[in-house]
Amino acid sequence: MPVVHLEDRAILTVSGDEAEHFLQNLVTADLSTLKDGEARPAALLSPQGKILFDFLVSRAGEGVFRLECRADVADDFTRRLMLYRLRAKVAIATEPATPVAVIWESDGVSTDKWQGLADSRFGGTVLRHYDQPLPEADASAKDWNAYRITSGIAESGTDYALGDAFPHDVLLDQVGGVGFQKGCYVGQEVVSRMQHRGTARRRILIVRGEAPLPAPGAEITVGGRAVGTLGSVAGNDGLAIVRIDRVKDAMDRSEPIRAGDVPVALSIPEWAKFTYPQQADAGAGNA
Repeated sequence: MPVVHLEDRAILTVSGDEAEHFLQNLVTADLSTLKDGEARPAALLSPQGKILFDFLVSRAGEGVFRLECRADVADDFTRRLMLYRLRAKVAIATEPATPVAVIWESDGVSTDKWQGLADSRFGGTVLRHYDQPLPEADASAKDWNAYRITSGIAESGTDYALGDAFPHDVLLDQVGGVGFQKGCYVGQEVVSRMQHRGTARRRILIVRGEAPLPAPGAEITVGGRAVGTLGSVAGNDGLAIVRIDRVKDAMDRSEPIRAGDVPVALSIPEWAKFTYPQQADAGAGNA
């Protein structure tokens, strides 16, 4: 069972009598349903609904929340949270740098015998460890990224730029990272409108190339026209944010789809609940 130590992650803590109220009114995830032992995806958005910071949130004791984010944006994330704190009775701190250990299922071996926080994006197949001593590592970050890619889980950095994507674009709505029944939070109006109108047309899809894929950032094209952008890559596998309506049109016409010069097949992650737009939906307004 692979274990990796991720050196590019950081931990923030938000604690105090009003910590849950503070975060609940700020981030996309519904913390009222966050269980002990769970690490749930969430984001802090701009007022326009774009993701400014993506992270995993978990409970770390009474009135204490742990936020795991990219190490290179941790200071900016802390400053942004401080701006929103105002008179709230919360303390915001960055923990000393330490690796995050991640364990994932492999070859049918279950994570059940291990303790840790269940990364809810993966449906129970991934555990995260924050406290010392960490389990000994026997896998690399490259191994972990390959598993994440084939699982269809996007993260900021190689898959999308912060400030440039809506939660629906990167499937945050599909992995429990958006609480559609909770009250207001920053950017909530835009996200709710996209959800209720069903207007999300940019989505993360899994990419499978007929040859090794080009570097992240390559265009996904149909007939020479860009329909998306390649993100993380692991050999022939990758992730890409694409216009799923244009991808569906290409599939219906059996028109080749390429990442750079490499022919590719695109697929919706098997756990996702959205589907490709149907022709009947597209033509309903003209009926």
